[in-house]
Amino acid sequence: MKDIYEPEYVEILFDRMSESYSRMNNITSFGFSEKWRKQCVSEVDIEKGKMVVDLMTGMGECWKFILKKADSKSKLIGLDFSYEMVQRAEKYRAKLKPHTIEILRENVFGNSIKDESADYVVSGFGLKTFNDNQLRKLAFEINRILKPNGKIALIDISVPKNKVLRIFYLFYLKNVIPLLGKLFLGNPEIYKMLGIYTQNFKNSEGVFQIFNNPNFEVEYLSYFFGCATGIKGRKI
Repeated sequence: MKDIYEPEYVEILFDRMSESYSRMNNITSFGFSEKWRKQCVSEVDIEKGKMVVDLMTGMGECWKFILKKADSKSKLIGLDFSYEMVQRAEKYRAKLKPHTIEILRENVFGNSIKDESADYVVSGFGLKTFNDNQLRKLAFEINRILKPNGKIALIDISVPKNKVLRIFYLFYLKNVIPLLGKLFLGNPEIYKMLGIYTQNFKNSEGVFQIFNNPNFEVEYLSYFFGCATGIKGRKI
């Protein structure tokens, strides 16, 4: 049986989704994905002249919010292991000159970012593709690259706890999103996986428990009745 959390499997999945991923995100979240990214980035209150690391950066969807307060001394590092996502991020970077943006096509577990070099670490919609063991490794990596008192903000799509909203939401995940995947890619199975990841993930409560350790001071976040959840905090 395939392990849907194996990095190679996830990489191939996002390579295949890359052409339509941005449109699908907006459609399937009814436009909220853009708002949630903005809210996530705003949680860390980025200052000028600092270094921000955007993990699982995708095509750079969080960058315009990260760079709002950027100046000539600011730096953004975007990291993702999907070749196709990184190719699209490269094209986007070309439109954002003169900002200093470095793109790393690397696995987050074994990246080349220097120890205690980042002032901020953010991530939008990458958590659900990790199992608990991988989330622990993610916490270790973020602790490694973040400066003392550095801030974090992580967010992902979640299953709301409200019973009525949850019934509607799960129907949408299981039936409507695969149908849209068929329309966009001719393959409903690819986008069906996003629903499976989200159902397995449920929400960021497990992420909060893992990051709520002696290395971090964290707070749980919930957006729009729990349709998106995450954490914010700082390295102690």
